[in-house]
Amino acid sequence: MNAIVVHEFGAPEVMKLEDAPQPKPGPGQLLIHVRAAGVNPADTYMRSGNYARKPALPYTPGNDGSGVVESVGPNVAGWKAGDRVYLSGSVTGTYAEYAIVAANDAHPLPDRISFSQGAALHIPYATAYRALFQVGKSKANEWVLVHGASGGVGLAAVQFAHALGMRVIGTAGTDRGRELVTREGADFVLDHKAADFAAQIGKITDGHGPDIIIEMLANINLGNDLKMLAPHGRVVIVGSRGDVQITPRDLMQREGAIYAVMLWNVPAEEMSQIHAAIHAGMMNESLNPVIGKELPLADAAQAHKEVMEPGAYGKIVLIP
Repeated sequence: MNAIVVHEFGAPEVMKLEDAPQPKPGPGQLLIHVRAAGVNPADTYMRSGNYARKPALPYTPGNDGSGVVESVGPNVAGWKAGDRVYLSGSVTGTYAEYAIVAANDAHPLPDRISFSQGAALHIPYATAYRALFQVGKSKANEWVLVHGASGGVGLAAVQFAHALGMRVIGTAGTDRGRELVTREGADFVLDHKAADFAAQIGKITDGHGPDIIIEMLANINLGNDLKMLAPHGRVVIVGSRGDVQITPRDLMQREGAIYAVMLWNVPAEEMSQIHAAIHAGMMNESLNPVIGKELPLADAAQAHKEVMEPGAYGKIVLIP
């Protein structure tokens, strides 16, 4: 089978397309015929070797994906060959034609959701739900500001917040991205590069400020987030690419809070809740992953470059 294999940590080019043996499922495992693999920033950090979780070399990247159950290992109930699934983890990596997954990392994929959309579910939607509800304690009618709303996590947050009845402000750096965020349910969409960005937020919220801010790039935005936050507001950090300096008094004046999320830390019971919410959203059609680009598996290096570029538009997926 075709698979991307990393033999050394480094730049995107360390990922090589190779002919690898097709794996076989063990007890409690499924063999998945992968139809699409999701590309996430975390994949790039892991490939570079600059990540808290460093896999043993050589390895095949990818935790997100979707496909069809090819075969079922011993001691597995509830799955059969031919079932459509999306994945929330992989034993052998999803950047491949076939992948081994633990049975509890496979989730039903409704017929209306394409395989590419299925590959865009786990990390973006689980992160958004975790940030908004389990950590951020969001409520209907609150103001939420989603920074970087045109990317995978941002769009998921917009869709979840809109479905709950929150008042949604999204930001994006391009006209195309802002049009997308509007289409996906944001009440207001702003250019976060605008000089009067904070003033626009104040005007929209009538001076109240966002009750919760979902922050994708804390090293750039966190200091300004604290200055516009509502009383008792919360900033939930989803992403950061460096250090940041803040003024604690900005937080003290509002009795606000800064939280952060990392999916690896989510307890099993709370992760089960997340996937129940994702399934419900797919079934009632409030959740609809947006695919910005599909690339062949051989272009994994290009996908890793593009996922880190500004101007995000939906999700990048690889097609084995």
